[in-house]
Amino acid sequence: MMRLPPFRWIEPKTVAEAVEVLAGEGPSAALVAGGTDLLPNMKRRQQTPTVLVSLAKLSALRGRERNAEGTWTLGAAETLRALERDGQLGSDLPALDTSVRTISTPLLRNPGTIGGNVCLDTRCNYYDQSWEWRRAIDFCMKCEGETCWVAPSSPRCWAVNSSDSVPVLVALGARVRLEGPAGVREIPISELFRDDGIAYLTKAREEVLTAIEIPPQGEARSVYRKVRRRGSFDFPVAAVAVRLALDGDRVREARIVLNAVGSSPVESADAVSRLVGQRLDDDVIEEVAALAYRPAKPLDNTDHHH
Repeated sequence: MMRLPPFRWIEPKTVAEAVEVLAGEGPSAALVAGGTDLLPNMKRRQQTPTVLVSLAKLSALRGRERNAEGTWTLGAAETLRALERDGQLGSDLPALDTSVRTISTPLLRNPGTIGGNVCLDTRCNYYDQSWEWRRAIDFCMKCEGETCWVAPSSPRCWAVNSSDSVPVLVALGARVRLEGPAGVREIPISELFRDDGIAYLTKAREEVLTAIEIPPQGEARSVYRKVRRRGSFDFPVAAVAVRLALDGDRVREARIVLNAVGSSPVESADAVSRLVGQRLDDDVIEEVAALAYRPAKPLDNTDHHH
């Protein structure tokens, strides 16, 4: 049986207090919302915080609302289950609805949060093993070691971003709100990610992700697809979100965002430039698919079956 290491549990009453605790405790502190990613990682000693700062009591981080213009604001600690059950969200943002329904299992979507899924730790099948297994091959660069076992001569870690909601939120042009010691800042969600398996977020350690804002989608259509080994539940081996806006029968604008093929979501600019201004016929779709596939060569480190 894998046991959790000892830790102190702190339940701040406000976001400001959470920020203060994070700043005061330094690198030994970690934020926990649903705990569906962090706690298993702690059992495997991949992450070893000694102080857990719980967002559970912060009602300001829960809830979701749609304003008159159709902008959605999701509290970062809103559960995946609550989003999945929102019929209006499903009809407004079908790709987000699809992606949320493919995250993990119903049991884990009950406590799991949208903010937690956005900040999901990057993964790799060398890193995602028990402490004893990892010690046996020598630890990896992401945790206690020097070597990236995916690419042993590489100066960087190649753990991948496997979040299902992230590529969709990037494609929909979402923004995120972060609250830290210096106040509140808002950035496009695409700027939250860094192409680095270890330092994969641009969020400062003492910042709290508080909300996600999704602009009105108008007539644009969007879709999410993932390839995974087990159809019932699994992280993606490759995932893609596509958003298209048409003018009559021609594509006016498009975004194609891939995930699980790198340490951060990957946008396919070549595929998009081939698509804009075109009519969607079979030939165009095939060409665009081939261009989108180019940056989508999944690394062999995300899946245990080779």
